[in-house]
Amino acid sequence: MTMARKFLVDPAVTRWYHCISRCVRQAFLFHDEDYPKRPDWRQWIEDRLELLDAHFGISVGGFSVMDNHLHLLCRLDPEVSDRWSQQEVVRHWIAIYPPKTLKSNDEKVVRQFVESQAIDRRRVAVLRERLKKLGWFMKAFKEPLGRLANKADGCHGTFWEARYKSIAMLDDQALLATSSYIDLNPLAAGKASAPEQGLHTSIHQRVAHVCQKGEKEIERLRAARQGSVAASVVAGEMEQNLWLVPLEDRRCIAAEAGGFREGMLESFPLGSYLLLLDYTGRMYRDGKANMAAGVEEIFVRLSTTHRQWQRRTDKMLHAKSLRGSFFASSDQAVAAITIAPGHRFSNVAPQPPD
Repeated sequence: MTMARKFLVDPAVTRWYHCISRCVRQAFLFHDEDYPKRPDWRQWIEDRLELLDAHFGISVGGFSVMDNHLHLLCRLDPEVSDRWSQQEVVRHWIAIYPPKTLKSNDEKVVRQFVESQAIDRRRVAVLRERLKKLGWFMKAFKEPLGRLANKADGCHGTFWEARYKSIAMLDDQALLATSSYIDLNPLAAGKASAPEQGLHTSIHQRVAHVCQKGEKEIERLRAARQGSVAASVVAGEMEQNLWLVPLEDRRCIAAEAGGFREGMLESFPLGSYLLLLDYTGRMYRDGKANMAAGVEEIFVRLSTTHRQWQRRTDKMLHAKSLRGSFFASSDQAVAAITIAPGHRFSNVAPQPPD
């Protein structure tokens, strides 16, 4: 039975959600190597996600665009849109849904339009609520692509398979396992031999962003992958001006300095994440992997073991589809959630035995 989204998405339960959307009949509608003349929509998808991240009270922490489906890791940030003024709400909305009659390159005209719309407080309140909702975020992403793709192919009909699936992340282990699962999707599909080689993924963007800064930063990133703590810290700082949610939450580390954006996990920089991805990718690909310096420390920090991590991620990467609406390191965390009448919540990948 389909469950109402209000029972599945609630910022009071968790702010992090893994969203999955598939093309109808699982056809390769994003990209099809057998039909090179068909448009490749994967870059459009990345650009659209960056736009929506900038204008919704929702942040993107990870993504993977495959040929026929999409994985998103989203964080609800309702307090962000609550701080916007009436005029800012209108500007964010028209950036996503530009009125056909509005000439967006004329700032004077845009300003007049914004002021005229901001007067209607009831309408602005509605827009503000929409800009907080995960459902509206997915709607603003999926509908334009469906229309564009149908127009390009000269056809009509459904582009997407049913509604999107959302999985709530209830703790740090679940969040990190899901982020790794998303970034390793191309490797699991045989599309890449190393995590960052998977095109149209968040890890590819993170590494490319650092590499754009020059050879010195590339060397630091290489050192971080070998377990250098100092290099890992520097690599974490480089993420601050990337549109994606930073992996490391540095606000507590350098509270006096200020200006740091909220990240995913405290004391978990990009270098540590790359170490973990390398280890997990080799385990999946080869069935075994040497424990690099720093990896064991990561598992200790997460209160898990390398065996538990391997079994959980292996189960996820080999699954044809993820079943369940919640993900936690223990079934007790899922059981603690208020259960909607007539529904049972299941854990996507519970803690495996050591």
